[in-house]
Amino acid sequence: MEGKIALVAGASRGIGLAIARRLSGEGVQLVLPWHDDRPDDSRAMCEEFCGGENKHIAVRTDLRKIEDVKNLARTIKQKCGHLHILINNIERGGMPVIHGSYEHLVNKDQWLLEMETTLLAKRLLFEQSLPLLRKADNASVINISSIAGLTGRSGPTGHIFSDGYAAANRGIASLTETWARLAAPRIRVNEIMLGLIDTRHGRDTRGWGELSDTIRKQLTDHILLKRTGSPEEVAETVLFLVRDASYMTGSTIRLDGGYMLGSDSVPEMPEGIL
Repeated sequence: MEGKIALVAGASRGIGLAIARRLSGEGVQLVLPWHDDRPDDSRAMCEEFCGGENKHIAVRTDLRKIEDVKNLARTIKQKCGHLHILINNIERGGMPVIHGSYEHLVNKDQWLLEMETTLLAKRLLFEQSLPLLRKADNASVINISSIAGLTGRSGPTGHIFSDGYAAANRGIASLTETWARLAAPRIRVNEIMLGLIDTRHGRDTRGWGELSDTIRKQLTDHILLKRTGSPEEVAETVLFLVRDASYMTGSTIRLDGGYMLGSDSVPEMPEGIL
């Protein structure tokens, strides 16, 4: 991994930050787009990765805007020449327990925001990064998605997955498979579908704190491993895909602790009638 170049979206906090730290620890040079929606987080990211002797690159970028993403790609081309890894970790979803209905005036732009960040930004990043990825050997793209695309706003997750966020995440699977075909054979494209991670729909989020004890127990009980996941566990899975999974492309790893299997139990084997 030493000397490889990775574009990591969403690295100012949570899962993206854990991925950036893990890759940096392996000797990977990082390109980190940042936006001013959370200036304190962005400032801390830049100080951690771009201060002192660090050679990582931070570029102010609104990933929903094509001209900004084109500028990001130009910067990578000028400073690095090529790109080995794209971590497509960009999304935005309003939790129903926090935001309530889309009909609320405060949510008038929420549906579009969920679509633009979760789908459009991923497409822009991939399309503008593709020429740079094609210049590198053994390049890899990882799309980060959510089991919201499978559950929709239903069951216990109906309190934390909004309709727009769920619909957008269902679309990511189509992009992953299309891009795997398009980028083959030199570029691998895979997806990590996340369940409840501490910093994303899990215990370290505002929404989790607003849930009742009953709903939190329903969510945890639905997970076979009986706990939420950590950003560091996501980062380890990313490392596996970019470093070790050399024969995997167009695939999805569901990193959900068994949430999608948690609704049914295995009964005792019947005696039978023979």
